[in-house]
Amino acid sequence: MDQQLQRRRLVIFPCPLQGHINPMLQLVSILHSHSKGALSITIVHAQFNSPNPSNYPDFNFLSITDGLSQSEIESSTKDVSAFLTILNRKCVEPFRDCLVNKILSQKHEPPVACLISDATMHFTQLVADSLQLPRIVLRTSSPMSFVGFAAFPDLRQKGYVPVRESELEAPVPEIPHLKLKDLPVIKSYNSEVFFQLAADMTNQTKASSGLIVNTFESLDKLALELLNKTFAVPIFAVGPFHKFSSASSSSSLMTPDQTCISWLNKQAPSSVVYVSFGSIASISKAKLVEIAMGLVNSEQSFLLVLRSGFIIDKSDDDKDKNEESYLTKLLPQKLNEMIMRGRGCIVKWAPQQEVLAHPSIGVFWTHCGWNSTLEGICEGVPMLCWPCFGDQMVNARFVSQVWRVGYQLENGLQRGDIERSLKRLMVQENNKEREEMMVRVKDLKEMAELCQKEGGSSFQSLQNLMDYIFSRNSDLKIAN
Repeated sequence: MDQQLQRRRLVIFPCPLQGHINPMLQLVSILHSHSKGALSITIVHAQFNSPNPSNYPDFNFLSITDGLSQSEIESSTKDVSAFLTILNRKCVEPFRDCLVNKILSQKHEPPVACLISDATMHFTQLVADSLQLPRIVLRTSSPMSFVGFAAFPDLRQKGYVPVRESELEAPVPEIPHLKLKDLPVIKSYNSEVFFQLAADMTNQTKASSGLIVNTFESLDKLALELLNKTFAVPIFAVGPFHKFSSASSSSSLMTPDQTCISWLNKQAPSSVVYVSFGSIASISKAKLVEIAMGLVNSEQSFLLVLRSGFIIDKSDDDKDKNEESYLTKLLPQKLNEMIMRGRGCIVKWAPQQEVLAHPSIGVFWTHCGWNSTLEGICEGVPMLCWPCFGDQMVNARFVSQVWRVGYQLENGLQRGDIERSLKRLMVQENNKEREEMMVRVKDLKEMAELCQKEGGSSFQSLQNLMDYIFSRNSDLKIAN
């Protein structure tokens, strides 16, 4: 990229969910750093889950009214499809007004090169079109899951969807390696709301000027080939973002408990199971007991993340109780005894990248969100997968069956399955299966490192993306 080019502005609009905000801000930090001052960044964001501007002094932040009621905010974890649909409707006018009156009207600022927005925020394509503003889409979840989203209309027409109980194990002919039960369905009380959301995301991405994905070619070559056939727009695979980004600030919406690092420092190498199911997944008290007893019976040391709101069936009397004392009474005594003996640690939220890079971590028990999956791969940590919804099922299938760097709990949370899986992953003596898995995951870790060096696929894709951004039309006209 010619660094002598005239300065340009990027307008950014993230989806206000933890797993989407993180990669968007990582991407923005990468672009800003790589441009060496040639890009000015303006981040427009909803009021809900708004990022902290003080963590990113190099960027401009503009908040827009999202008009969300308390019940609609609560749906962000209970019915993600409904929440995203509401957000797409309510942000249209506030976002357009912000672009027209606070960004495009500024005559003494660098011209706007393009808008980069989350794929889930599909309404931004129509707003961008109305202002003749190029839009590039960021897909924060796995590329293969986006292939799945785009396939839903065809799968419904052929009768594969809705999936019948008797056909859960059947393969999906249109998507290699996936079973019907792996399709990336976002939880919703109304399936039609989800299918419409998937269609809107797909169609507005096809209408965009390009697509950015958080992956690297040697990991996701097949998915990238299918994306190219599906969307027919320029595609830029510049991941893993969290390794490329020079940003030191955290965009976490929850405060990580750093005390778990001092606890990890006291543990033997590769001796700890790190358990975290992300920022949205929630479970019943009974399932938490299965998790706990699986850990106890496996006889492995553990770091367990139990965030606020993780338990969904609290009684009214329990809701006002201190979280720590409530969990102590809820968890089996045997698990609490392990904690007392220094064999376990529980935190509300962990500094995940630092945890996964710690030498004491032997296994990552994860919901297989895409950020977590990439972070596990990049640190060479084998995974135990318990997917909940969306792209997590796709990711778990690839972790367990395609890349073969982990196992999946196929039958839900049952203490016997948990115990057996953890022993298969953790016990090192005379365990050829584990040895071969460690070779594969270390190979992927090395590939992730090589792709970002000069000459690597992600390095070149980032160069191409920068050139593409600076080639976008900057002679914008505001449509009234």
